[in-house]
Formats: sequence, C-alpha cells, structure tokens
Amino acid sequence: MVTAAMFSIVSEAIEKDNVMSASGTFEVNFEPQKDENAPAGRMIINKQYTGDVEGAGTGQMISKRTDSGTAAYSAIEEFEGAVDGKNGSFTLIHNGYMSSEIQSLEVIILPGSGSGELKNISGSMEIIQQEGKHKYVLTYKFLNN
Repeated sequence: MVTAAMFSIVSEAIEKDNVMSASGTFEVNFEPQKDENAPAGRMIINKQYTGDVEGAGTGQMISKRTDSGTAAYSAIEEFEGAVDGKNGSFTLIHNGYMSSEIQSLEVIILPGSGSGELKNISGSMEIIQQEGKHKYVLTYKFLNN
C-alpha cells in the first residue's frame, strides 16, 4: 500500500559566505517491502520536491520501532533534478532516532556524490513536519575542486 502526503511552503533562496539555502515542500510515498525474517522494516521511498529544489528522490529506508516507542531509521535517497535552477543529481543520507526524551534527525549530502551542475555540492537538509505536512530547507555550498 502506498501512502502519500502533500506539503506546501513559501520558498526562498539566500546566499551568505557562499552558503546558500533552498526551501520548499515535498510529497512522499512509501512502499513497504516484505522482509519477514528481518528485525527491522524496509520501505522504498519516492519523493517529489517542489520549491527551490525541483525533482524526484528515490531510495530505501530501514526502520525499527520498539514496544516502548523508541524508534530509529536510516535511508539512502538519490535525488535527480534542479537546485535553484542548477541541474544534476546527488545522494542524501538520512539518520534519525527518537525516544520519549529526545529526537534527532541528520540528513546530509554524501560528499562527492554530485553530478552535472550539482557536482561538488555539499550540505545538509532539515526536514520540518508541521500540521501533517513536510517542508525542507537545504543548506548547501559548492566546494572548489
């Protein structure tokens, strides 16, 4: 079964000391995979980004939730599209966990994974969940190599 969520935000790009910010929304679909003997769940991820980032993200997520509610997930997402009008692709690495006391989520661009006009891109993505919607802020720069 595929679950979809729609999201909206006003997007803005800023530049300061060669660090730029791109924001917008994304729609995400999860396709659960059947791994009956595995201790964690696995899902195929399909995202559609709008705003300053336009394109698609595809990947896989592995997650685990305990009986107490503590949870963790990791994902690898391949993005293809445009960031502030520059076309190319890159890989996002997601790592997150939560308990009743703490939540942590880190999403980074895998160094060296950029291609096309996004070659040498580095940075991180903040995912904001608000009122059942997902927003993103991609903070990035281009390394001089």
